[in-house]
Amino acid sequence: MLPKDGIATAEDVAQVLPSQERLALGPVAIAECFQNIPCDPCYHSCKRGAIKEFTDINERPQILFDQCNGCGTCMSRCPGLAIFVVDATYSETEAVVKIPYEFLPIPEVNEIVTAINRAGQAIGDAKVVRVQNTKVQDRTAIVWLAVPKDLMMEIRHFKVKGVQ
Repeated sequence: MLPKDGIATAEDVAQVLPSQERLALGPVAIAECFQNIPCDPCYHSCKRGAIKEFTDINERPQILFDQCNGCGTCMSRCPGLAIFVVDATYSETEAVVKIPYEFLPIPEVNEIVTAINRAGQAIGDAKVVRVQNTKVQDRTAIVWLAVPKDLMMEIRHFKVKGVQ
């Protein structure tokens, strides 16, 4: 339960996921922001209007999935690193999960990293397929990970192998 251990429940997660039909159309952002806090940079960063306007700065962000193209601009603006992009159309067997990353070392393309779930547990390997790390992202790299499709909704972080 989120208030006790910081881990979102399956019910919490189900409330913020796009439909299977939307996932089949390509990349889409998912905001796993589960607490009402005064924060809205994601809304202001989205040029497509894919994040519903806040009536109160304490509201949780709501992605308008039909307007989202999965560009990920909102990801590097989220101070809580709570926004991810999932692309279920990457290949027949793999999806891409774009993850905001603020640690060193930044992994290299083709590096194999350990996929981590919401509870901090290792759940498999992932391959780094791209790293975006531009000045405009303000030191929040976006790491694209290829993962088996059955893990795309579970992986929410990763660990560079060999780093403690």
